[in-house]
Amino acid sequence: MKNDVKQHRSLFENVKLLLKGILMGAADAVPGVSGGTVAFITGIYEELIHSIRRCDLNALKILFTDGPKAVWDYVNGSFLFVLLSGILLSILTLARVVLYVLAEHPILLWSFFFGLILASTWSVARHVTGWTGNRISVFVLGVVVAFMITSISPSAIVVTPLTIFISGMIAICAMILPGISGSFILLLLGMYTAILTAVKELDIATIVVFALGAVVGLLAFSRMLSWAFTHFRSLTLALLGGFLLGSLNKVWPWKYTVSYTINSKGAEVPLVEQNVMPSAFTDLTGEPSQALLAIGLMFVGCALVVALDRIPARGE
Repeated sequence: MKNDVKQHRSLFENVKLLLKGILMGAADAVPGVSGGTVAFITGIYEELIHSIRRCDLNALKILFTDGPKAVWDYVNGSFLFVLLSGILLSILTLARVVLYVLAEHPILLWSFFFGLILASTWSVARHVTGWTGNRISVFVLGVVVAFMITSISPSAIVVTPLTIFISGMIAICAMILPGISGSFILLLLGMYTAILTAVKELDIATIVVFALGAVVGLLAFSRMLSWAFTHFRSLTLALLGGFLLGSLNKVWPWKYTVSYTINSKGAEVPLVEQNVMPSAFTDLTGEPSQALLAIGLMFVGCALVVALDRIPARGE
């Protein structure tokens, strides 16, 4: 983990950072995709974790002894402000779009993100220094754990302020991990629709409670993640790469719904889905598989990751 953070950015660099935040927010809005993946492949992941970790008691001490300007510099405030502005802007503007695309064009959406995550596995894995037996074992462990998590059937819990707060704590930890989707965690908890609907309808009370839970979870988990990167960088990256590869189970485009459930509005929604091949999808559902277009979008997703992965290499 780098011990320094970049304090000063030009206007152009801040615009690029804002766009990276928008990409992170767009990724976090989709179950199965992690904003942490975008942060990693665009070269801001470690600065993000280190900056979040600095939001601690020492920051409060600096605030009272040296004033707001000093604490702003200490926590890398400009970086966090610009990045979070992009994330929030993306989530607030894309919530309706995501709901529409998930409902109307699920195969095409999942195909794009399948390619994105597949290439992201390569992006993370290539930063591992030397693939020793231990690192390979940890990578395989990550694959198995992610596959098992994404195979769990979603549950349904009662939506209360407490469950919203706890969901925020858990989901934010996943959102900053490459390969672990905070939106999918919300889906497993049965809270995804409630939270996304709150964003769509600007339900301020629900959004605030969820945000408070996210802040508590983020401050606690970032310290753990910072420690892991500092002491076991390659092992941590190997584990995250495994999470990415294992999560492909969730974003496979062609799914056959085995069972349904009824949501709070009385509408029938998928509960348990099984991955199938494109030809089997058409036989089982009677709907076109859109295989050629889907494969094309997979390549587009891969190409986007490769392009983003090259950005840090040129330096900022």
